[in-house]
Amino acid sequence: MTSPEDRCRLVLIVPQGGDADEQAKILGDALKGGDVASVILPQYDLDDVAFQKLAAALVPVAQAAGAAALVAGDSRVAGRVKADGLHVTGNAEALAEAVEKFAPKLIVGGGNATERHTALEMGDASPDYLFFGKLDGDIKPEPHPKNLALGEWWSEMVAIPCIVMGGSDLGSALAVAETGAEFVALSKAVFSHPAGAAAAVAEINAVLDEKAPRFEA
Repeated sequence: MTSPEDRCRLVLIVPQGGDADEQAKILGDALKGGDVASVILPQYDLDDVAFQKLAAALVPVAQAAGAAALVAGDSRVAGRVKADGLHVTGNAEALAEAVEKFAPKLIVGGGNATERHTALEMGDASPDYLFFGKLDGDIKPEPHPKNLALGEWWSEMVAIPCIVMGGSDLGSALAVAETGAEFVALSKAVFSHPAGAAAAVAEINAVLDEKAPRFEA
């Protein structure tokens, strides 16, 4: 069996809802299913106090499983809970500022690149990764075609890794892997899976092990 490092790996986006303890249990269950590169924690509609409480509960769970814990949007919360990284939700300027301020102490990446020009502007900041799609963009079973196209173009052109948002179906992970993207982000496909999140993570890893294209060393 090959190492996950030489093919597309899974990134989990924590879903909305539930209290901190419940969310920590759900995430912990998912991470028992197999390889997860990182976990992104969006703020959604939580106020700053509730978000910090949630992050404080979830970050250690992700880290204990060997996944990088990335807090979306709030650098202060990321620092207070000792997260591994910051997912910037703003524009290219915001991403550049975050890279300058927090890298390399923190992993710093971002998204909001809906077309090539913006993606290249964001790439100029030398982030650790670029994210194609919206954190809550898994509204259909398959990934958005535009995100797949951007992921494929970026992977061929640029050395900075990219994460492409998948769909609400587990099969969308392979569609992303086939673009050459280093990472596929999933949320509903894992956390709403009928057999449970751990089974979903195990199934995704099995499919990626078997079918995902390999990166050249």
